[in-house]
Amino acid sequence: MKKDYWILLLFIIAKFILQYSLISPEYELHRDEYLHLDQANHLAWGYLSVPPVNSWLAWMIKILGNSIFWVKFFPALFGALTIVLTWKVVEELNGSLFAKVLASLGILFSVLLRVNMLFQPTSLEIFLWLFLYYSLIKYFNSQQVRWIYIGAIIFGIGVLNKYNIAFSLLGLIPALLLTEQRKIFMQSHVYWAALLALIIIFPNLLWQYQNQFPVIHHMKELSENQLVHVDRMDFMKSQILFFIGVIFVMITGWGALLLYKPFEKFRFFFWSYIITITLFLFFKAKDYYAIGLYPVYIAFGSVFLGHLLEKGWKRFLKPVCILVPVLLFLPLYNVAFPNKSPQYIESHQDQYKKFGLLRWEDGKDHALPQDFADMQGWKELAQKVDKEYSRLSKSGNTMVLCDNYGQAGAINYYSKAGVVAMSFNADYINWIDLSKKYKNVIRIKEASEAGKELSESGSFFEAAKLKDSVANPYARERGTAIFRLQGARIDVIKRIREEIIEVKNEWK
Repeated sequence: MKKDYWILLLFIIAKFILQYSLISPEYELHRDEYLHLDQANHLAWGYLSVPPVNSWLAWMIKILGNSIFWVKFFPALFGALTIVLTWKVVEELNGSLFAKVLASLGILFSVLLRVNMLFQPTSLEIFLWLFLYYSLIKYFNSQQVRWIYIGAIIFGIGVLNKYNIAFSLLGLIPALLLTEQRKIFMQSHVYWAALLALIIIFPNLLWQYQNQFPVIHHMKELSENQLVHVDRMDFMKSQILFFIGVIFVMITGWGALLLYKPFEKFRFFFWSYIITITLFLFFKAKDYYAIGLYPVYIAFGSVFLGHLLEKGWKRFLKPVCILVPVLLFLPLYNVAFPNKSPQYIESHQDQYKKFGLLRWEDGKDHALPQDFADMQGWKELAQKVDKEYSRLSKSGNTMVLCDNYGQAGAINYYSKAGVVAMSFNADYINWIDLSKKYKNVIRIKEASEAGKELSESGSFFEAAKLKDSVANPYARERGTAIFRLQGARIDVIKRIREEIIEVKNEWK
């Protein structure tokens, strides 16, 4: 093993240690993680919210025992691989050991520590964005066409992981056309590689077609309920904060792509950034959609700084460059991760407000950051549902019907009573079990809708009663109500089929 690689190994070890120590035991899994984990029980070539790759990882986690360790392992692994690939990009650009260390520190002490906390497609997406860029660098350095095909495979897998990676291509194609590297489009291999990517993506496209393209419904819902609250200035502020410790490295990288002769053949990367970030701003994308853009620019900047500071008095600036990512990250360490108790955060609001961390998707400030509030109250909900389910199931088949995917996924993950919760929300609309005749229903209602349940559903059952609710004051699900609807006077399955048809008609 090269001596340099021993240092890289230390970065990998540090990455795993940090990821497993950043979440206080007071926090549970995140709302979205429960949905992704439940996809392991419903393997398909597509889902309403995401493509299939994450479900395959969820299946592996299930085989490994479904423990918290394995849930957190895969995002940490993809974060570590992003550091490794950044190192390899620097190596390909003939960067020094200083450049490799600086780039790796920039990736380690960054927003990726937060992204890699959660089992979601984003961690793999960032790695695949960088891998796509790396394949282009390798191709233009070596002119070996195999890198075009490798890039196509990576892009195909990326689409099967998260559709957001399409923005990387939307940025790259016009950027290549703007520079002398447009000659790549004279290569017949580019079009064969495009066909290869299409073949990889095709099963998901077929699934979308067979299911009336639910991704369109999902994007419309996202735009109406979440993206409408996105502020473009806040988006740009986040871009600075994501890699705050090496923002000077990224700026140097952009400048080097324009002015540094050895990087001339990679100038299209500068225009690719400008085009891609403009597209994100135009569509009012969430700020984290753009994270995958930055590792390659950190690599370019690190290589250029390594050459710039190689000789004379400038070499004494190297330790300063190395320290900056660490020192600038320390203030964020105290606020950006769920390593402080909810009580601490509530009593130190100003620390979190100045970074905009208390602003939720509804555009308002709350007691905890939204992601932290989404990691509270789930075990409590599952335990209370289990208690009610154990009583009701003795008198006949009992359905647990939830308002949202977080409730259903959390109950299914934590339940000790064999509950299989269902919902009309997100992918659960396709997973509802219609094979049984249900006599009882445990209805889980969001706090804002709970007041209507007894008047709307009570008459369809012999007995209807509010039994409990989520009491955790810090949970986003605080006030979520648990109703017992006993002795159905109607055909529950018939009503559910009607509801499913109504929901799917809304998609169209």
